[in-house]
Amino acid sequence: MDLATFVGFGLALILVIGGMFAGGDIGIFINVPSLLITGGGAIGVTIMANPMSRVKKAIGMVKKAFFSQDVDLIGLVRTMVSFAEKARREGLLALEEDVSKLEDEFLKKGIQLVVDGTDPELVKSILDTEIGLLESRHAENKAMFDTLGEMAPAFGMLGTLIGLIQMLKNLDDPDALGPGMAVALITTLYGSFIANVVAIPIAKKLSVRSSQEITARELVVEGVLAIQAGENPRIVEEKLKVFLPPELRRALEREKGEE
Repeated sequence: MDLATFVGFGLALILVIGGMFAGGDIGIFINVPSLLITGGGAIGVTIMANPMSRVKKAIGMVKKAFFSQDVDLIGLVRTMVSFAEKARREGLLALEEDVSKLEDEFLKKGIQLVVDGTDPELVKSILDTEIGLLESRHAENKAMFDTLGEMAPAFGMLGTLIGLIQMLKNLDDPDALGPGMAVALITTLYGSFIANVVAIPIAKKLSVRSSQEITARELVVEGVLAIQAGENPRIVEEKLKVFLPPELRRALEREKGEE
């Protein structure tokens, strides 16, 4: 579970809905026609703008935003250094027995390529290509929520125009002015809420997750190539520490000091 996502989303809901309650009757903010225009319209055009295969993954992407854990970069550095130490002592072929135990498919592929004696340039080319394709897939998935974030305010404005037309058409009927004005204003509220509380934050969190995963894979590429070159494990560690933010570097140093 990603605590920051839950805390931020919950805080936004509590403060926004709390502000509505503080203003009086919460029922005045509930309007079914406005919800149909804004929510239905925005979701509809978002589906229209994306292939169905991507739409089917939407729930999974939301789960990733709320439940994915940060990548364990320190654990990854430790794993790569241990492989470097074993390869230094026993040779690259000794790593083959460890490959099947790896859960990270990208790391498994990199080590297997090294064990198989693949040319270093080809190893780098294969792994870099996979990173590029992963980055493209992540960008495509994020784009769906970007589209929803763009369309929700647009349909809020569309609902506002619909409400104003209804209101102006019935200026001679005071009883019709209220519903028309409600649609005109609440659709804008719904559009802003969907965009700024749901779609845009999820898109940004997916971008963060993508950046973390790309960093982890670039770390793996650097480590695999260093292991293949037979570099000293201490040098391998120093190379990989470059990928860690300062607080994680300090944490790794503390761990080493306690050993």
